[in-house]
Formats: sequence, C-alpha cells, structure tokens
Amino acid sequence: MAQGTPPLNSDAVLARLQRLHPKKIDLSLGRIRRLLGALGHPERDLPPVIHVAGTNGKGSVIAFIKAMAEAAGRKAHVYTSPHLVRFTERIRPAGREIGDRALARLLNECEAANGARPITFFEITTAAAFLAFARVKADLTLLETGLGGRLDATNVIARPKVTVITPVSLDHQQFLGPRLAGIAGEKAGILKRRVPAVIGPQHAIAARVINQRAEALDAPLIRWGRDFRAEIGARSLIFSDRDGDLTLPRPGLKGAHQAANGAIAIAALKALWDRPIPTAALARGIARATWPARLQRLTGGPLSAPLTAGGFEVWLDGGHNPAAGRALAKALTEDGAAPLYLVVGMTSAKRAGEFLKPLAALAPKGLWAVALPGDHESFPPERLATRARTLGMTAHGAASVAAALGAIARRPPGRVLITGSLYLAGAVLAEDQAG
Repeated sequence: MAQGTPPLNSDAVLARLQRLHPKKIDLSLGRIRRLLGALGHPERDLPPVIHVAGTNGKGSVIAFIKAMAEAAGRKAHVYTSPHLVRFTERIRPAGREIGDRALARLLNECEAANGARPITFFEITTAAAFLAFARVKADLTLLETGLGGRLDATNVIARPKVTVITPVSLDHQQFLGPRLAGIAGEKAGILKRRVPAVIGPQHAIAARVINQRAEALDAPLIRWGRDFRAEIGARSLIFSDRDGDLTLPRPGLKGAHQAANGAIAIAALKALWDRPIPTAALARGIARATWPARLQRLTGGPLSAPLTAGGFEVWLDGGHNPAAGRALAKALTEDGAAPLYLVVGMTSAKRAGEFLKPLAALAPKGLWAVALPGDHESFPPERLATRARTLGMTAHGAASVAAALGAIARRPPGRVLITGSLYLAGAVLAEDQAG
C-alpha cells in the first residue's frame, strides 16, 4: 500500500454509501439492474440459486440448507440481512464470512460503477454480494430477500433453481401494505415461471394468493402439509414426503417451529439436486445448524455472566412480530414452567401488544422495557411498559439491558428472554462477546 493511502475499511465506505439515496428503503429494481449492467452482470454468473422470501424463518431455513449442503461436501454462497454485530456477516462467499478489506474493495468497485446516481444502501451492497459470489467457486447460492420479494433487490435473479416462501404474516406494513393478502402477493413476487417453489405453513389467505400466482406462472408448488411434513419428538425429527419417512436428529435450533424450517430446507435441497442427498448429511446438517439470536442461549459473557453464575438461563431472540411472539411462547413452554423474565426493546413501527400477548401469561411479573441502541426509531420504554401492563404484566422501564439484567438478578432464578428486535439482539451479542 502506498504511503499516505488510507487503509481499506468497509465501515467508512458503508457510511458513505448510505448517503447515495435520500430514503433508507425505496423498493424498486431499476436502479440495481442498471448498476449490475455496469458491473458486467455478476448476478448471471452464480451457481444455482435458492431464493428465500417470507416473514418468519427465512434465516433459519438458510442456516439448515447451508449446514446440510456442507455436510454433503458442497459449498454455498450465503447472503442474508440484517447483520447482528458486523456488516460482513451478510456476505459469505463459499460459506465463509467476507473479510473487511475484501468487502471494502468490492464496495469501492460498485461505487465507482454507480457514480453519483441514486441507489439505496441495500441495493449497492447486494450488488457487492453478487460480485463476491461470481468470483468464488461454490455449488449453490442462498439468497434471502431483504424486504418483501417482488421489488426486493435480490429479485433480479431471472432464473433461480428453487424458490422458497416461509410462513407469511403481518410485518413491515408501512412498506408492504396493511393486509395479509397484499403482503403475500409481495412475497410471491419471487416465484418464477416453471421454477419449483417450496412453500412453508401458511394462513389460508396467504396460501390462496401464493397458489394463484404459482398457477399463473406454471410454477410447481411443493407444499407443507401436502407434499412434505415433519414432526418433532423428544429425540428426533421425522421428515415425510413422497419418498417416504426419514428419521433425523432434533434440529440444532431450538423450538418446535424449527421442525417446519428444517423440513422446508430438506425439501428445497431435494428440489435443487436430482441425486439423492445422503441421509447422514441431512442428519449432521440439521443437528449442527446454528443461527445467532434465534433462541440462542447466552452462556456467560460479560453481560450475561452475573445471571448465569446465579443459576439463571439467559436466552436471546430477535423476534419482533405477532407470529414470532406465538412461536417463542410455544418454544418456552416445551421445557417446563420455570419463572420467565422478559427484557424487550422494539421499533416504534411494530405491533408491540400483539407480539407480547402470547408471552404475557409466561412472564406476568417480569418485563423490563428498554430503548433500542443507535438511531433506530425505538418504542419509548415507558410506553412499551404501559402496553405490557394492559396485558396483565408487571412491567418496568430500564435504562439499558445491563440495568434490566441487574434488576432481574435480585429476583429468584429462572429464565431470561431478551427479545423484540434484531437490532437489540445485535447490540446484546456485541456486548456479551466483548472482553
């Protein structure tokens, strides 16, 4: 590096790129198509793509697919969002988190190709991911939509090998519309003509919209409950489809809802590859899959250590919509009824009451509301606590997660769940991994 040349640093480039468009979110495909054309269309030079949309479970499905593919000796490019601690988590060429200097070089290349023309932060960073993937050898590409599907920047892939729609529910209504049918229509926008689509459990309204879109495109549907299913037991998961039953270990990710996510992943891999995947690879992958902040147990970092030393369990989950609240409540009742304390921070756009309602009976005397870190539009803690009180909970405001945990530490040992936002989850992980 020449003397006086500043070191490559992706954080500095990312901060600059955030100023290229006045809106953080502006759903469109025109800008990214223009940029990808200027870059030589790297999105056309990717290994077979599995494109995943939905409201809940996208990241978990991708984590299962990646783990099972790797157990079978395959390498997968992985693009997910948002990140939790480092932006580089979003882009994983051949399954390995991209380095900071490599990301900075790609972002600079994208910025130079774009010039001063408007483009959103997500669009230009998606272009950088496609560049990274086009230059590294792998066997498949896993793409998670950022928001919606139809106009999401990842939807420039003209011919994915498989599309996936995980359960669709109400979320991001300010961008996708207020009704479930409209949201399902946006998610169904990733379906492509004659490309098989794996469809997870759906509300009847969402299922109808997805079915109609698939019919118009002659896209074969592989549906949960009709074409495949799974049941989770004390020690195993039973996956069933037209080829018969497979007995596999329980998923490495906690919660009964992970049975469906694991099954979706298996169905997607079976649709991707003609050759059968060894059962041993499916078993290793489903047992070893990891995905941070999805009922992740914190085991004694600087933030959680005072509690774990006192006999508490500390769990972290980024759930933030009503469907996630229901899934969390179900998962937390699987292991008995130890006292539950909640630490919750949410963005002001979320339906806090509906998220908390399923959890209220599990933690009637213990909720601490906190503000989100950084410049996110946070629910004011006292207002969030008031919302919790209307559900019969004893709720308090707290200055920080650390303050909330300090208050909980003075109570009888039990389980602590920190939840309500991926932004909050990321900040907690960063603090608990420090030192």
